[in-house]
Parts: sequence; C-alpha cells; structure tokens
Amino acid sequence: MGKPKILIIGAGYGGMITTVRLTKELEAEDADITLVNKHNYHYQTTWLHEAAAGTIHHDRTRMLIKNVINTKRVNFVQDSVKSIDKENKKVILKNGELDYDYLVIGLGFESNTFGIKGLEENAFAIRSVNTARRIREHIEYKFASFNNDPDAKDSDLTIVVGGAGLSGVEFLGELVDRIPVLCKEYDINPDKVKIVDVEGLPLVLPPFERDLAEYAQKYLEGKGVEFKLGTFIKEATPEGVLVQKKDAEEMEEIKAGTVVWTGGVKASHIPADSGFETNRGKIQVNKDLRAPDDDHVFAVGDVAVFFPKEGERPYPPTAQIAVQEGELAAKNIKHLIKGEETEPFVYKQRGTVASLGEKQAIGVVFDKKLKGKSAAAMKKVIDDRYLLELGGVGLLLKKGKLNLL
Repeated sequence: MGKPKILIIGAGYGGMITTVRLTKELEAEDADITLVNKHNYHYQTTWLHEAAAGTIHHDRTRMLIKNVINTKRVNFVQDSVKSIDKENKKVILKNGELDYDYLVIGLGFESNTFGIKGLEENAFAIRSVNTARRIREHIEYKFASFNNDPDAKDSDLTIVVGGAGLSGVEFLGELVDRIPVLCKEYDINPDKVKIVDVEGLPLVLPPFERDLAEYAQKYLEGKGVEFKLGTFIKEATPEGVLVQKKDAEEMEEIKAGTVVWTGGVKASHIPADSGFETNRGKIQVNKDLRAPDDDHVFAVGDVAVFFPKEGERPYPPTAQIAVQEGELAAKNIKHLIKGEETEPFVYKQRGTVASLGEKQAIGVVFDKKLKGKSAAAMKKVIDDRYLLELGGVGLLLKKGKLNLL
C-alpha cells in the first residue's frame, strides 16, 4: 500500500498554513503532499485595500509559492479547480485531475453583489491582486486625465465606496492617505475630490465596540469622507450609483468616476456545486474541522463555517481564524494517518485591528482597546507575525512592515 495522498486546494491563509505545517508535522515517508492554486503566488488578502488605493505596490502583497513552501516535500500544481468528485476522491482541474486520500478545501471567497443591478458591470471589487491593481490604475487615470480632458467632469474625481465594514473602512483609510499625493502630483484642487461611503446599517464597523467605531468614523470624516449610513445602493450605472435611504421613497443619484464595492463576499461555489452539505454556501465543519458528510475532507478559511456552541453565532471568516484552522487541519491529518484521535478546534482570539491608513487604526488586542498610532503599530505586528509563521525570518525581513532592515 502506497503513502496516503494529501491534497490542499487553494493557497490562501488556511491552505498555505496547512501546507507549511504538514511538512513539519509529518516525515517525508508519511505522506505525499500536493498543493493546487490557480496562481503561482500566495497573497495577503488583508493588504489588498492598500494595493487598491495605491499606498503600496501590488507586488508587495504577494509572494511566490515556491519561495515559501518546501518544494522537496510539496508538489505544487498551478491549475484551476473545477469540481470535487467526492465519491471517487478526485479533484477535477482545468487541465487534469488529482486523486486524494485526505483533502483540505481552502478555496476562499467570491464577491457577493446581493443581486444589486449593474454592480457587476459598473463597480470594482477588491477580491484579488489583479482587481486591486485595476482599481489603483483606474483611480490614477481619472486624476491624470482630469486636467487634460476637455470633457472631464468634477464627478470624475468622486469615489463611492459601498460598505462600511472592515474592508470598506480600511480602504477609506488608505484613500485619505493617497488622495493628497495624487492631487499634488496631478495639480488638482483637493476640494474637487469627493469620497462617499454608502452603508445600509446605521453604523460603521459593526464588529467593533461603539466608541472605537465612532473614533474611526470621526477620523475619516475629518479627512473629508462623507458617510451615508442607513442607505442602500440600489443600482450602479456608468455614471455612478442610485442610492435610497431606509424608509425613503425616492432615490438619490451620486455621480462618480469610481465605484468600489466592499459590501460582502461569499464562499467559493465549488463545495456546494460538488455536493457537499453546506450552510449558506459554506461547509459547516465538525469540531475537528472535517466536513459533516465526509471524514476525509477538511475545510478551512472562507469556505468553512464553525459554530462554537449550538445557538451561538459562528466565528467571522477572518485571516486569523483561517490561520488557526490551517494549523489544526495539519495536526489532525497527522493524527488520522497515525491512527490517533483528532483534536477539536479551539479559537484563540488574539484581537482585531482595523487600519485607517498608515499611521492610524483602532482595535482590541488581548481585551485592551487601542486607538491611533499604537493601534497602527499593532496592526503591523499582527501582519508581520503571520509572515514569520508562514516563511520564517527570511520572509519577514523581505515583506514585513516594521522596517526591520
């Protein structure tokens, strides 16, 4: 009987940590490990808002997979996953298929437009390195061409952001840092630039305590951001968006040269389409992170949903949780191969920080509230901690944010 085949699909936070940890948990003779991803790089999803605004180069967010994993222990396949054949333990790729004994699904998220008319065609979404790059290039083009285009309108310099959750607010924070630089570079009066955030809820950053969320809102308003809370985007058009306040009868048009949707994501459609038991498109994993209908399949990150206790809300799909799920998935696969009992997932809440640009942030770390520069420094520490865990000191020195060199 040959070595068991472990297949990881998706090189996001959960998939990468699972892969790296497996090479430490298992010896080479214990199993064959294969990682599949459509790109030859892994990227920091939590840095994409910076690349989209242009405050960092998009290449800073990504790293070649071959430079992070142990290529002597892991077979990397660059290909797109099409479906999973549960019955025959195969993953169908665009250019072939792979067998597995143990499968880890880490396929990530897709943008969720909630059926809003015109959003797919007329708005950008921050969902990958390439989409972030397109947003940055589009915004810069609007500024670069403003004084040279006889048909340019002031609304070309209006940026509408849909959503005031973590992604939306962090993107706004980068924009208020970036816009003054663009205005100076392209000789544009800053008063002509408008940044409008449209959020259906009556508040920003719902996961955070009220005083922290209000701090973030006031800081951004002080930098020129206009919030339209309790307001919904009803349609995106080539000219901007149509919005409607809750309980209002009439819609308002906001003309804008750029519309960026950050209002929601959903899990990859592949698990549900492949016949897995799902809860709102996500695999509701058991206590040890296995799929309820297949003991040989683990799910991590955005495709997984974990309820700590019956009747409680599930953990939110954050990078922090995906990393911890990847750690346990690797450990439990080792247990299964060794004939041992699996361990339950116990989430260790280390805190959440929302950046508001380079030098401002809010957060709660180990039950301590942080605001301003101290929170911004902690955000960099959190980002760098992941790099250290993923690729060691070498990756930290190359990609880290605390300027250790």
